[in-house]
Order: sequence, then structure tokens, then C-alpha cells
Amino acid sequence: MRHSAEMRRCLIECDVAQMRRLDQHLMPHLSALSDRDILITIHVTRTLSDFVPFRLRAYSHRWLTDNGYPSRLPDVLRPKAERMYPVVVSAVGVSSQAGPGRAKTAFNYAIEKVMSDAVLEAYADGHANEPQIVKARILERRAEFKRRA
Repeated sequence: MRHSAEMRRCLIECDVAQMRRLDQHLMPHLSALSDRDILITIHVTRTLSDFVPFRLRAYSHRWLTDNGYPSRLPDVLRPKAERMYPVVVSAVGVSSQAGPGRAKTAFNYAIEKVMSDAVLEAYADGHANEPQIVKARILERRAEFKRRA
């Protein structure tokens, strides 16, 4: 009974280190899991467990889906969980203006294309969550294009 109370505490607090000790104590014949595997297991278990408060289950649902893992939260609870922790979507906008009262020219559209390509390149290089790098790359490519034109 003592182990189950400690396991519940570890699930509620996401205590990876103590969960590893419990895992090794209760199942020494199995190979040790990595911290990442234990964290994933904790989140999956939290989504399944009725004793875990709903806000923690909802958080684990979002964490799992954001990290590309399937959530085990029951379908009936998913809409409420997704309202608590909505999906955050980032976006980048690029624009080139011709000036007040003037229509865009082919040059403006070409600059927009160069800047859009810079965004895609930055995302492909793994900088999707680093706006300062994306912005710097956009401005750099725009300046290069203007120098060449």
C-alpha cells in the first residue's frame, strides 16, 4: 500500500527521479528506462487515471499531443481539456509595400517571395521557435535581394 501512495504522488508531481527509483525497486528484472521514457509514461498514466485532478490530466494530454505522442485521455474529456490548454500556433507574416496609394509591383512580389523562402529555410534548419533568428534571416535575405536588384 505504501508504494501505491508514493506512485500516486510521483504521478501528480511528475517526479521522474523518484518514479525511476520505484520502478527499479518494484521491477528490478526490467531494464531501466530513460528520463524521457519515464516522463512520457507519467503523462500517459496521468491521462488515464481518475484519481489525478482534471487540470493535470488536461495538461498531460496537451504535453503528449504537443510532443507527438498519443494521449489516452477519454474522448468525452478531450474538448474540455483542449479548452483549458489550447494549441498554440506560431505564424510569420511577410509583406512588401509599394508606397501610399501605389499598387504593388513585380519587385514587391519578388521581395515577398525571397522573405517567405527565408522563413521556410529557417524552419527547415530547426529555428521555428526562435523568432529572433527567423527575423534576422528575413532581413538579411531582403537586404541581399535589394543590393542585387
